Amino acid sequence: MAKHPGRDEASAGSIEVVDYDPEWPALFEAEAERIRAACGRVVVEIEHIGSTSVPGLAAKPIIDIMPGVEDIAGARARLEAGMRGLGYESLGEYGIPGRLYFRKGVPRSHHVHVFEVGKPEWRKHLLFRDYLRAHEEARDLAGAFMFSGLDQDKQLAILSGGERSQQIEKVLVHRATPSRAAIAPG
Repeated sequence: MAKHPGRDEASAGSIEVVDYDPEWPALFEAEAERIRAACGRVVVEIEHIGSTSVPGLAAKPIIDIMPGVEDIAGARARLEAGMRGLGYESLGEYGIPGRLYFRKGVPRSHHVHVFEVGKPEWRKHLLFRDYLRAHEEARDLAGAFMFSGLDQDKQLAILSGGERSQQIEKVLVHRATPSRAAIAPG
């Protein structure tokens, strides 16, 4: 398994980018069931997002999970209590309006991004994931842009959501979107 060293900004510990692991979907499913049980009916959908959700794509071995709720403000107390009970740290919106963000583990094992189902950020994450799953050339391009030939500082910037990875995401979401109306506020 190819590994690429980096540093996780949240834990200041060593992390690695590794080749795709076919166990990641099972790790997602197990954690999604725990989240459903802990948070109850406020969670109406749960999706596996991020690099670990795309077969064949190298990734940090951190499972990104996206629970969907109908009303984030109304669900917040229940979500925070449930996630705290599972060992997650709550970081509020953490720079993305309309999101509740949780993380777990040292080293980090899971990131949870809660959005309202159907909102633009919800749809953007699904479009990006589904496009990379369906288009091998786009997946390979994303992997090459993100990791090939980059020094450790550039890898860190990408792994921490730096500007370059945001630009890659914009291009691929644009390619994946049938029309701008598909991600317009709803």
